Amino acid sequence: MEQSVQHEVDQILSEFRLQEEDLHVLMCRMQSEMERGLRLETNEEASVKMLPTYVRSTPDGSEVGDFLALDLGGTNFRVMLVKVGEDVEGQWRVETKHKMYSIPEDAMTGTAKMLFDYIAECISDYLDQQNMKHKKLPLGFTFSFPVRHEDIDKGILLNWTKGFKASGAEGNNVVGLLRDAIKRRGDFEMDVVAMVNDTVATMISCYYEDHQCEVGLIVGTGCNACYMEEMRNVELVEGEDGRMCVNTEWGAFGDRGELEDFRLEYDRVVDEASVNPGQQLYEKMIGGKYMGELVRLVLLKMVNENLLFGGEASDKLKTRGAFETQFVSQIEGDSSDFKQTSNILHTLDVQPTPRDCHCVRLACESVSTRAAVMCSSGLAGVVNLMRQNRGEELLRITVGVDGSVYKLHPSFKAKFHAMVHTLTPGCEIIFIQSEEGSGRGAALVSAVAYKMAALIGH
Repeated sequence: MEQSVQHEVDQILSEFRLQEEDLHVLMCRMQSEMERGLRLETNEEASVKMLPTYVRSTPDGSEVGDFLALDLGGTNFRVMLVKVGEDVEGQWRVETKHKMYSIPEDAMTGTAKMLFDYIAECISDYLDQQNMKHKKLPLGFTFSFPVRHEDIDKGILLNWTKGFKASGAEGNNVVGLLRDAIKRRGDFEMDVVAMVNDTVATMISCYYEDHQCEVGLIVGTGCNACYMEEMRNVELVEGEDGRMCVNTEWGAFGDRGELEDFRLEYDRVVDEASVNPGQQLYEKMIGGKYMGELVRLVLLKMVNENLLFGGEASDKLKTRGAFETQFVSQIEGDSSDFKQTSNILHTLDVQPTPRDCHCVRLACESVSTRAAVMCSSGLAGVVNLMRQNRGEELLRITVGVDGSVYKLHPSFKAKFHAMVHTLTPGCEIIFIQSEEGSGRGAALVSAVAYKMAALIGH
């Protein structure tokens, strides 16, 4: 690449580079918002809501039975049968069978009744396939949107995220909406015992493998984390003893201006075109829902400065959403001959030169690297706060992680881990990847809740 072009491309992309001191600033701001979210008097105005989940105890291996788990967190909805119990060798194990359903656009953006009737229809279909219509199973619901819990089976939806807009759900008890829809159908019965967020479900399902897992993290369509906090610090719930899992809802970090000096012109365009402008600003700089679009805007900037595609953008490249986030992973994972990159660009009606392919790859790397290190500043904030609150010299902790960006992007994970370790000198952190985390975790939380209820009942 000619020196001058290289220099100009570098100039454009340098805005995405964050130094370690920048990440320290972000981490400290995140921690101060977390602390405001935990406190009764400041929770209302904190951008990081620190929602209590009412999940206090973790599975200990005495839970058994069949459970149904639902997982709603994006455009796909999963119904899952989970069998918890001992295998032939007497080992405690969790087996799952699931089916994926796609949520139609009109159910996502219509009314809450339409959405929950569709969910009930999917459950009915699944139970038919499993020949289990006759059984009244305990049900765990992974619902990955901001919810203010009033109990383990009661939570008020604060606001939709991730492109959902179903009217009549915000401000209402989500479990109630589900129970009503099941009742309206009338062809099966369910005992909805617990509702959890996907981060909580991930943490619990990983805890089953590693009892030091006390943090759950999702980096997929959206981005969020939960962790076990000392009850004495959770002012929104009465009681001082033990710990409770807190859902940070950190995707909304920045909604009070904490990210203004880090947001770029591309971030502002993405935000303004979204269904929730001014909200979830941290998530919009990290999550998979937005990554491809950020890259597309950077490419358009390069085209406008005559550094790419001979200064000509195709109509497809000018179309919002045309550059998919999976392209970012595929391009960064491409070999040096740029074959895959070239194929992807052809689908966007662009005829790239090798130099173009190289520039596109640099753009992808800049956006995804920023996402990885920004995410690491959030997690480092959580882990350092846990260490401080527990007064431990060295905190040994395991983080359970799920989500398509974390799992599928070729270098996100390595960059993210490296920076987390750099920012948490007093901590030893192990990361484990969750398998079937959302469904399994919901079932395990239900199993614990079901067992607790039975104990109290007796």
